[in-house]
This record gives sequence, C-alpha cells and structure tokens, in this order.
Amino acid sequence: MPISAILTDIEGTTSSISFVKDELFPYARRALPGFVRAHGNDPEVRRWLDAVAAEHGGICSDDVIVETLQGWIDQDRKHTALKALQGMVWEAGYRDADFTAHIYPDAAPALTQWHAQGLPLYVYSSGSVPAQKLFFGHSDAGDLAPLFSGWFDTEVGGKREADSYRRIAGRIGIAPEEILFLSDVVEELDAAREAGLRTCLVDRPQDYPNPRTGDAARGHPRVTTFADIALDA
Repeated sequence: MPISAILTDIEGTTSSISFVKDELFPYARRALPGFVRAHGNDPEVRRWLDAVAAEHGGICSDDVIVETLQGWIDQDRKHTALKALQGMVWEAGYRDADFTAHIYPDAAPALTQWHAQGLPLYVYSSGSVPAQKLFFGHSDAGDLAPLFSGWFDTEVGGKREADSYRRIAGRIGIAPEEILFLSDVVEELDAAREAGLRTCLVDRPQDYPNPRTGDAARGHPRVTTFADIALDA
C-alpha cells in the first residue's frame, strides 16, 4: 500500500538533540522570569501559569511558578504548560534572530521533495505547536513551515501511547496504514505501529553513537539519513 502522508518527530529526527538541550532550553530558562514579569497578565500566558499553580495546590506567587517551570526545564519534563510557555519565550528569540533552528542537511531537501511530490507532511512533537511552527519557520535552511499541512503536540496525547496516533490519523483523514511516522525514539515507533502506522527509525550517529540495529530496532526499518528513507517499502 502506498504512503499517502508523512508524520515526523523533530528532536533527534529532523534536527539535533543537542540544539534543543544546549541552546533552546537554556535560553528559555534564562528568559522565563522576565517574560512572566512582562506578560504574566496576558490571557494565554495566564492560562498556562494558572495550570501549573493548580497542579501544585494553588501556588499563588508567579516567582514560585517560574521556579517550578525552571525545575521542569532542568528535568526535561514533557509538560504541556511548560512546552506552551517555552514556545512563547522562544518566539522572541527567533524574532530577534538570537538563533536559528538546527535542521540536518539531509532533512530539508527530503521534506521539500516530498512536499513537491504532493505528499502531505505533518509534525508530531512534544514541543508545543506554536514552538514547532517557530522552529521550522526560522530554521538553518530558511522558512520550512509552508511545507507542512498540520501540527500535533502532546495535547493530542502522549507520544508513547497508541491512541495518540489513532487520533492523528483520524484528524488528518488518512488511514493509519498509509501514514509513515519518522522518529528517533523506538518506544514512540512501537506506539505508532500498534496504531497501524508505518514506521521508520531515524538513528543518527550524531545523536546516537551506538547504532540501534538488530533487536534494538524492534523490527522498525532503520536509516541514518533522510536520503535513505524508502517510501515504497
């Protein structure tokens, strides 16, 4: 059966893990206190700050909320409120050209080619949808955001839960078996496969010095570059 759509992860797949951990996370940690002081009363910002407060029994001080969020950044916690607020903080960094998002040199041409062939492309990342759009909109390869037909984050569900992929397939209106999911995380690929999606393990040596071959790949086709992804397998 032909592949009718491609769903891709970002960190470790289209882009290096180190960029997120070594540049984006520290930037958000440094900028978060000033951002909350300046924008804490904006409705969308307040929504997520209140969500953090409520989860911790009603924290009343924004300073304590910020400290909590900074602790989550240090723990690399995949919390939807943190991801949303990080995305807002990163927006200023992208707009001010403090950095551009890393894209592997093989990823941009492949995404561009697939788009040109008429394959709809979608993103599913633990980062918030606004952060995803900023990421691809301000990449090393320029503005890649127009290549994508849709965006999904953890509001659709956890990336290691099969139901999340079923929901995504339903929302984009394509049968799961016609969607190819690209990720560097085997457990995410397992969940996608359980939901009926096709899968491909992107095992980049820059991010994973020890190749995940044989049993470690758990039966998922494995590539080290987007140039080796087969769409007719």
